[in-house]
Amino acid sequence: MFQRLFFIPLAFILAVTAAQADEVPAELSASIIGKLSSALPDLEFSGVETSPVEGLYIVRIDGGTESIYVSKSGEYFLVGNLYQARSGHFVDVADMKANQIRRELMSSVKADDAIVFPASGEKKAVIYVFTDVDCGYCRKLHNEVVPDLTAKGVEVRYLAFPRAGVHSNSYRKIASAWCAEDKPAALTMLKQNRPVAENICQGNPVASQLALGRKVGVTGTPALVLEDGTMLPGYRPAAALLKILDI
Repeated sequence: MFQRLFFIPLAFILAVTAAQADEVPAELSASIIGKLSSALPDLEFSGVETSPVEGLYIVRIDGGTESIYVSKSGEYFLVGNLYQARSGHFVDVADMKANQIRRELMSSVKADDAIVFPASGEKKAVIYVFTDVDCGYCRKLHNEVVPDLTAKGVEVRYLAFPRAGVHSNSYRKIASAWCAEDKPAALTMLKQNRPVAENICQGNPVASQLALGRKVGVTGTPALVLEDGTMLPGYRPAAALLKILDI
């Protein structure tokens, strides 16, 4: 039921975002950020925006999609989701802007840095998948869902997200796939729990993709990002994904 309530078309999201994006005076923005930064100097606060609730502002953290709601004085803040009740559904206020930010961040990904499983025939949609080769549901998605998606015209672009970090065995495995001569074949072998020769090449994009994933809001794998910036966390069967993609 909640999926039906919260899945909102991109055109609607952009229209609502534009209607709510009133400019915050520079002096007020600086005052709010200054107050927050003095309390938590290790975090980067930016992008103060109005919210639909008078006196409550949205502040972005570390230039990504994560945000908090802050009082005009900057002394009080809330962490969590703020929903707006509309006819037939609820709209996540922060995520309306987050989708736009996520879409812009994903546009920075170079095509050559992704491991691509192309669509069969006409390409009807593109999805990005942040993945970890030691994640059971990532393997299930790759082995059972991706073939059905590509057969229906969906191009799947994998990005690396080793959850244990860049000093882990998971990083060494997934980096070896990104450094392999045949990247799709190497990634598929790892997804089938088959060994791949270790090859950690200089300049591989795994660390930067991990950082990108954190910035766009990935907290677990698999995490799918659609072309409009919508994030779909967790495993979903092919039929459900194709329905969301309207294919």
